[in-house]
Amino acid sequence: MPSPALTATATELEESRVRVEATVPAATLEERVGQVARSLGRDMKMPGFRKGKIPQQVVIQRLGRETVVDEAIRAAIGRWYVQAVEVTGIRTVGDPDLKLGEMPQAGEDWTFTFEIGVRPVATLGTYKGLEAPRRAPVADPEMVETQLAELRERTSKLETVDEAAAAAAGDFVTMDYVGKVDGEDEPFDGGTGSDQLIELGSGRLIPGFEEQLTGAKAGDEVTVTVNFPDDYQAEHLAGKPATFAVTVTDVRRRILPELDDDFASDAAGFDTLAELREDIATRIKDMDEQRTEAEFREAVLDAAVEQATVNVPEALIRGRSGELLERMLHNLEHQGINREMYFQLSGKTEDELLEESAEDSERTLRREAVLAAIIEAEQIVPSDGDVLDALQASAAREGLQPEKLRERLEKAGRLDDLLDDLAQRAALDLLVEHATATDAPPAKPQKAAAASEEQATKPKPKPKPKPKPKPKAEAKPKAAAKPKADAEAAPKAAKPKAAKPKAAKPKADAAGDDA
Repeated sequence: MPSPALTATATELEESRVRVEATVPAATLEERVGQVARSLGRDMKMPGFRKGKIPQQVVIQRLGRETVVDEAIRAAIGRWYVQAVEVTGIRTVGDPDLKLGEMPQAGEDWTFTFEIGVRPVATLGTYKGLEAPRRAPVADPEMVETQLAELRERTSKLETVDEAAAAAAGDFVTMDYVGKVDGEDEPFDGGTGSDQLIELGSGRLIPGFEEQLTGAKAGDEVTVTVNFPDDYQAEHLAGKPATFAVTVTDVRRRILPELDDDFASDAAGFDTLAELREDIATRIKDMDEQRTEAEFREAVLDAAVEQATVNVPEALIRGRSGELLERMLHNLEHQGINREMYFQLSGKTEDELLEESAEDSERTLRREAVLAAIIEAEQIVPSDGDVLDALQASAAREGLQPEKLRERLEKAGRLDDLLDDLAQRAALDLLVEHATATDAPPAKPQKAAAASEEQATKPKPKPKPKPKPKPKAEAKPKAAAKPKADAEAAPKAAKPKAAKPKAAKPKADAAGDDA
């Protein structure tokens, strides 16, 4: 039999904040107390009972009911908080100020409260028939040349140079090495390697290492002296001076193919270089068309925001900035970059990062408020068909039917987020449908295609009845694994997205002083 549902009410406060009072039914609380008591009992030892077989009532008597109830509340408060947010239907911004109620007696309901910022309310102005600038999509010639250069590099080959030729920046050196920390007779752990291929000037190795191999020839023995950075990944080497005995076994140079019709045929299956250029230009223009549409939609939304009245308190802006920062830091942790490491790499404090994102946070909050007001004014409600259509791609990736994925989202309490996203998209579609585009200046030339565009702008091989056999290009070499190369490359932080955040889940310990 399912536990009785939590109940909650929200009271509006000033400055776009609400106070929520939530009540956990006694039966639900007792169920959690029983679960915690059984969990604690599995690790307890008591005379007369086998380990793990102590009845929950005996555990409660031994530890004290207040202790077990407190543990149960702290274990479940995060889930109950999310349920309270769902029950009240509020759209939270920032972290909650949580206050735990008095410890309940057996058979009593338990109440907790929290205050939190919520999405601001907009008073709409004119939002139909707006004008917004829209530029014409272009294929930047510089980007075409960049794509061609990248294609040449991908199809390049490495050729061993004459033994008398000295290695220069951009060359590849194969080396054997033995590294020792100054003052030690034996190589440090990971300090030896053979047949390691490195690119001079790539900046992947310890600062100063590659530069000392510039000018070396095949057969040369070079002594490389370096200082490991203070923040080096291997802590036992961080900040220490070291010496590497390096033997250069060969020097290779990248040979780029000629930019001609043969290159177009071998690299991408086109008859002529002109056809290859045209294909790349078409793809770049198609990508720019998508950017142009996104820019226009954004401009229309901002025009609607300009016509509306939205009060966004400073506390709300800081709350949203904090959400975005925490989300980014969480994502970076999956890449092995912890909070302290990111602050060190960025060279900025948490307050400085929050201040930098304040403008974007305010803009996002205003946009969300206006879209929410339009959704209400136009009574936009996504249909079941809209939901299933939106889930098609995700369901296919997971090997599920869209209906099953919808059920999973609903059980996880995430369906409302999807419905809100779909409603916002529909509201923006309505704005764009009734908007008029005005001429806008062309975008500034971009020096290089973004990573997201690289795949889309790669030339698509042109099918031929009898394609020419492609010469096998030597695979692009990987940098030497040791000395540690990748650890020295400062990772780039993922740019936080301004999507609507989920309700912040409170940590029970943070609220423990109020219990």
